[in-house]
Amino acid sequence: MQQLSDEAAQPVLRADADGIATLTLNRPDARNALSVGMMTALADSLDAAGRDPAVKVVIIAATGPAFCAGHDLKEVRANPGRAFYERLFRQCSDLMMGITRLPKPVIAAVHAMATAAGCQLVASCDLALAGRSARFATPGVNIGLFCSTPMVALSRAVGRKAAMEMLLTGEAIDAEKAVGLGLINRVVDDTDLMTEAGTMAATIASKSPLTLKVGKEAFYRQAEMDLADAYDYTSGVMVRNMMADDATEGIDAFLNKRRPNWSGT
Repeated sequence: MQQLSDEAAQPVLRADADGIATLTLNRPDARNALSVGMMTALADSLDAAGRDPAVKVVIIAATGPAFCAGHDLKEVRANPGRAFYERLFRQCSDLMMGITRLPKPVIAAVHAMATAAGCQLVASCDLALAGRSARFATPGVNIGLFCSTPMVALSRAVGRKAAMEMLLTGEAIDAEKAVGLGLINRVVDDTDLMTEAGTMAATIASKSPLTLKVGKEAFYRQAEMDLADAYDYTSGVMVRNMMADDATEGIDAFLNKRRPNWSGT
């Protein structure tokens, strides 16, 4: 019973297996709302996973009836004032940027509703799988608070017209529509969600950790450049990558039809 009590008190749970760290949002009674405490715990857990050489891939999952309901509105109303609002949204922005900058791939496994900053969390992850019952929305407009920060991640994951429809109407979309828009990668049966996320993570974890780090960083940096600058930048990345031991090992393994033995260098 003590173990259950301790676990219930933790806003983010971590479980590791075979190079995969699963971080589970654990405020089910609050629909995993991103309180200051929750964001701090998630950021700390991501940072720890990022620094752990045994971790190759991170999965973000959740407990309870919702994946994430966005910001904790009760906490927001209990702390009125510019200073708190500035700290809150800066913390949230830093959390989302931390996912993008983490040197390891992050997969969202969405089992239910992801709204506002919860939808932002999904859009910020490198990959996302969702159960068929999952829903996604940016409904701030319904309560007089436009989802401006969620808009940043959303508008980089889906087309502008689709993002504006979600932002202006506040209406939820189902998982099938979300995959069509590019917000998530794949829809699976609810009962298969974590198995499928684990399979995807295991496939990625089998690759060179150095190559994953180099590739993820390059992907996000080149996406903000114009075409010529992007090619100049990625050409340099390719050269540096080719000089790495793992590139030599990978090419030799391919030519000799054997499994590569990654050194991470």
